[in-house]
Amino acid sequence: MAIALLFSGQGAQKVGMGKSLCENSATVRALYDEAGRILGWNLAKISFEGPEAELTQTKVCQPALFVQGMALLALLREAGRLDEVRFALGLSLGEVTALTAAGVFDFATGLRVVAERGRLMQLACEQTTGGMAAIMGEERAKVDELCQEFGIEAANFNAPGQIIVSGEKTQVAAAVTAARERGIKKVIPLNVAGAYHSRLMEPARAAFAKFLDGIPFAPPRYTVFTNTTGQAVGDPAAIREALVKQVVSPVRWEECMRSAAAAGATEFWELGPGAVLAGLARRTEKSWSVKSITEYADLAPEAPMRAEATGGQSPG
Repeated sequence: MAIALLFSGQGAQKVGMGKSLCENSATVRALYDEAGRILGWNLAKISFEGPEAELTQTKVCQPALFVQGMALLALLREAGRLDEVRFALGLSLGEVTALTAAGVFDFATGLRVVAERGRLMQLACEQTTGGMAAIMGEERAKVDELCQEFGIEAANFNAPGQIIVSGEKTQVAAAVTAARERGIKKVIPLNVAGAYHSRLMEPARAAFAKFLDGIPFAPPRYTVFTNTTGQAVGDPAAIREALVKQVVSPVRWEECMRSAAAAGATEFWELGPGAVLAGLARRTEKSWSVKSITEYADLAPEAPMRAEATGGQSPG
């Protein structure tokens, strides 16, 4: 067996995430305590109790997702269940979690990287008026034509027939109207703070690049895949470049998953809230074995697969 670990992106967060882990593990409590010291605010309280509006903020939910993913990883390590892990990949901010799981960063460094990424992206959202929409059941070529016509961009290629577009809010709204008029039946405006993975994130990209110049990158112990190309990346300099580029580039999640399967992954374990990535995997290839691990009870070897979650497009 060759396991690929999957880590969630923004949009998957939910109030209560990580609470059962903390209640049952001193190791996890120590991680959340360390996270609070690094961040300077009580991540555990917001993650466990909300309010939802605060947890949803980009600068909050990105560290929250990172820490829960790392907490689940720590519990699997304690249980001796990582021996067959060969791959790690994450959607958008989840890529930083995957890199940390693979040893590119230690926990404290990875959290600082995520926190700064989230802070800079929130600033970019506040400085622009961006929006996003999900287009379901259409070919990439038709979505590309729509993007070119309305001056927006494809932000996420999540699974066959699920593409997220991003750009100026009025232009996204115009594209949504046009798509519906042209017979595209399922077009869903997303409730997001800004235009992630588009040129509107350029201020965040530039500042993030400067921040990462001072961060050491180690070679990964697992094979990791970058959202920017969907291909494996192992050289530390290439990983740094990909993380910077990812802020303004489309997330090629479908390609990441297919690349992991082609490289030999036989089982996918999603570590994070809900089962968003498991749902995308099943839309991509029903034969893949996918397990979602969210709560403490899910860590039992005999625990059943969690049902697919609805919503949570994980755009950031």
